[in-house]
Amino acid sequence: MQQPSAPSTAPSFDERLTAPRSWWLIAALLGLSGALIMLPLGIVPALAGLIVATALAGAGVSSYGSARIRVVAGSLVAGEARIPASALGVPEVLDAEEARAWRTYKADPRAFMVMRGYVPTAVRVEVTDPADPTPYVYLSSRDPQALATALEAARAEAR
Repeated sequence: MQQPSAPSTAPSFDERLTAPRSWWLIAALLGLSGALIMLPLGIVPALAGLIVATALAGAGVSSYGSARIRVVAGSLVAGEARIPASALGVPEVLDAEEARAWRTYKADPRAFMVMRGYVPTAVRVEVTDPADPTPYVYLSSRDPQALATALEAARAEAR
């Protein structure tokens, strides 16, 4: 006798929108700037300036680049938001030009967006829950087709 399978808790899509390498170089240069600012006070303050400025810049880059998008257990988890797949419409894959349009002049201020300017493509999904004032979810993604496919599968499973 076969038992019905429980919904999978393993993510069907998991992406971290990490910051580009050039941002880490900029963080290192900010650390060097901190050292140069403190240099007139001596070598020890310059070393402290290097360490503190590099740590703060690195923490900022790491924090901004830690945004995560997952489709898991019948839900879309984007940043700190968790949206059930049953409350989502059909996902729309956006190429670079269309993604830029939805980030700028087509954007609705009520929309929930996990966007990173350094990720050119995205997915836009209508929110179909009538109790939710959010019209759509905009998600930057380096692999928008895989995200859209995972969202479609989660919607089909939720029905």
